[in-house]
Amino acid sequence: MLTLVAAAAENNALGKSNQMIWHLPDDFKHFKNLTSHHYIIMGRKTFESFPKPLPNRTHIIITRQKNYDVPENCIVVNSLSEAIELVKKETESFVIGGGEIYRQTLPYADKIELTRVHHSFDADAFFPEFSKEEWDLIREAFHPQDEKHAYSFTFQTFIRKNKG
Repeated sequence: MLTLVAAAAENNALGKSNQMIWHLPDDFKHFKNLTSHHYIIMGRKTFESFPKPLPNRTHIIITRQKNYDVPENCIVVNSLSEAIELVKKETESFVIGGGEIYRQTLPYADKIELTRVHHSFDADAFFPEFSKEEWDLIREAFHPQDEKHAYSFTFQTFIRKNKG
């Protein structure tokens, strides 16, 4: 199963200048719980936005750069199809960004784990629009704004409707 996992604002904003726009600790915990001990697929810029590789995950980095040097537990591929081929036997693997990688993988995804941040932001990376006619919202949990979270947000799980 291929799952897109993202936090996106009301206007689908993901980030600006290769940085997240908000700090939501409970969303970080949610992300960690979902992706730990799985393969995570990302573009090179997303990988480079981390101070170091995320623990307890195998990173698959998509880049056109030849001889891109990465630490242990990281795999470099030159195309989305290579990344998908590497994870096809896994129970569940996660696509974690950025915007262009989400756009390219959306047609192959089985599930979307979306944290909808209830605000709009100026951004240069966006989560792709997806048709609610192709996806069922199966779970939703609201998280209010509080002393640790400047914005309210909702965890949403969508699964692709059967193609019949």
